[in-house]
Amino acid sequence: MMYNHILIRYGEVSTKGQNRKQFLTRLRKHILHVLADFPSILIEQTRDRMYIHLKGEDPKPMIPKLQEVFGIQSFSLALKVDSEMDQIKEAALKAIEEFDQPEKTFKVSARRSDKQFEFDTNGINHEVGGHILRNTTNLTVNVKKPDINLRVEVRTEATYIMCFDYPGAGGLPVGSGGKAMLMLSGGIDSPVAGYLSMKRGLEIEAVHFHSPPFTSERAKQKVIDLAQKLVKYGHKVRLHVVPFTEVQQAVHKQVPENYTMTSTRRMMLRITDKIREQEQALAVVTGESLGQVASQTVESMYAINEVTNTPIIRPLIAMDKTEIINIAREIDTHDISIRPYEDCCTIFTPAQPKTRPRREKVNRYEAFYDFEPLIDEAVRNTEVLEFTSETDMTQKETVAVENDLF
Repeated sequence: MMYNHILIRYGEVSTKGQNRKQFLTRLRKHILHVLADFPSILIEQTRDRMYIHLKGEDPKPMIPKLQEVFGIQSFSLALKVDSEMDQIKEAALKAIEEFDQPEKTFKVSARRSDKQFEFDTNGINHEVGGHILRNTTNLTVNVKKPDINLRVEVRTEATYIMCFDYPGAGGLPVGSGGKAMLMLSGGIDSPVAGYLSMKRGLEIEAVHFHSPPFTSERAKQKVIDLAQKLVKYGHKVRLHVVPFTEVQQAVHKQVPENYTMTSTRRMMLRITDKIREQEQALAVVTGESLGQVASQTVESMYAINEVTNTPIIRPLIAMDKTEIINIAREIDTHDISIRPYEDCCTIFTPAQPKTRPRREKVNRYEAFYDFEPLIDEAVRNTEVLEFTSETDMTQKETVAVENDLF
């Protein structure tokens, strides 16, 4: 059957008030971006629906692309006709003929937003359903659990006929919630945290800490591959690769071993916060899950958070590891994350890390050494890589940013 439209339902965006237009503008922009390979299409935006005019384009390749756009609750391939009963009946019959098979059941679900239309919803159901029964041989009616739910939406401008709903990604359009810095390790958790943050409307820039020669180029490539996986949800991800060797070595030289993990996380957060400031982001996202490792106890997070007043967003904080792994598999980051290349968090892990560190102690240990010059140098020498859906990777620059921070 030749469909001529795709009807998109907003879901949570529909609950927005005066700022709804901003959300819909971003959603429309993202849809146009993922469907850039289909230049003939046009998008019509209304308060409670969005319509893609196919203009002869094949909709099937568009389906998986639209399912990855945050802000779409569901969508349907639709046949648009004039709001005249004869045209509606013929279009409905044409739509359902491909399902005309033995033992198949259907029902008609009418929705009439145009109250001037001559039939009410029950009348539409009766007229359309009767026409289908008279002109098919294998279909029967089942109003409770039908195989096919034929939807008829009578709107002011036209009527739309649909047989199947595709689930969308839900959430809010990326960028509608501002920008945040994702602390991206090579593990399972942080890419999932990035994905869930993007689902809530955040635009993400990632920060990764690289400690050569203790961490290899393969470990760095693993993080690059993870960042590229997130691109399809946000269409652009910048990755800041921080040279962390000198900072990490200074921590292990100056801080008692059982506090090195706490101090290392504090240094990472201080660096991320400086990059956040120069990138004009408003929050930091981490992949922490409460109690999963020593640095993710409440006491550890309390000691680590002291170095910034920036909001720390932890999407995974109350999730079990199995839940996180399931999401990682769904978004296709799991197999990358389990590659056996260690990051800087694992290679320097002390034998007995402090699970209940005290702020006053870590502050005293760090007070014997001025870490600020090393932190500033790491920020200045951060390598920035940019990933888009159009190109695999563009190395934008090795930044030497000098601003009011230094």
